[in-house]
Amino acid sequence: MAKCDICGKGVTFGIKVSHSHRRSNRTWKPNVRRVKAIVNGTPCHIHVCSRCLRSNKVTRAI
Repeated sequence: MAKCDICGKGVTFGIKVSHSHRRSNRTWKPNVRRVKAIVNGTPCHIHVCSRCLRSNKVTRAI
């Protein structure tokens, strides 16, 4: 579910490094919200990241 339907932003993988330099895998998840938006003239629920909401790439339905 952690994928934006507008820009396609998804989970990013990397390595967590502790103070003693022990390394382990970790993930960064985007801030994705389920919002009611107007898509093709009809209101429906889509998953949108906060960046797309803030930059008005989505028209919210009330």
